[in-house]
Amino acid sequence: MEKALGKVTCFITRIKKHNKLELLLIKHPNAGIQIPAGTVEINEDFQQAAWREAVEETGLKDFVSCRSIGKQEQILVDKYIIFDKAKIYSRPDISSTQWAEIRRGITVLKERSQGDFVQISYKEGDHFPEPNYITYQITGWTEKSNLASIVTRQFYHFQSNSQVDEWEIETDNHRFKLFWSPLDCLPQIVSPQREWIDYILNDMNNL
Repeated sequence: MEKALGKVTCFITRIKKHNKLELLLIKHPNAGIQIPAGTVEINEDFQQAAWREAVEETGLKDFVSCRSIGKQEQILVDKYIIFDKAKIYSRPDISSTQWAEIRRGITVLKERSQGDFVQISYKEGDHFPEPNYITYQITGWTEKSNLASIVTRQFYHFQSNSQVDEWEIETDNHRFKLFWSPLDCLPQIVSPQREWIDYILNDMNNL
């Protein structure tokens, strides 16, 4: 049976001037404008993960409300997502050199399979999308039991009364800029996250 990894997306909104609804966005230093999101940890349910990610990725804590507004399931093709911290070996054999690890929640490319092992690649460009060059790459073998081929994502709507318009937060070895944008005039958000906006728009239309 194929494994499924849980993910969450956190739409955080506030009502600002003239009753205009604003959405909190993150500007990644080299990966574009994003929506707060993350991976469900082991022994954590989806809502717990949503609260944790909302706090960790934004620094905000006092949310007025949180509710589930939808979910989706994605079957990965020629890709896997790391289900459990994956040890990377030089050959399809645990007695070979173990020279790297890839953390839970990272998407990797499938190169080939051999027995209970899969050769995978993780590539990181100098920026996203359309990188000029690959700045970092891992290719090696890991046990298939460390991999998932299905991503189950749940979407949550958080409401905030924050009066701060812009700030920065340091997490995951990056410094992110956070800012509010009118929901009816959003900047270009990275794909596939820009397609997720329909979930918050549908939720607001159903209120």
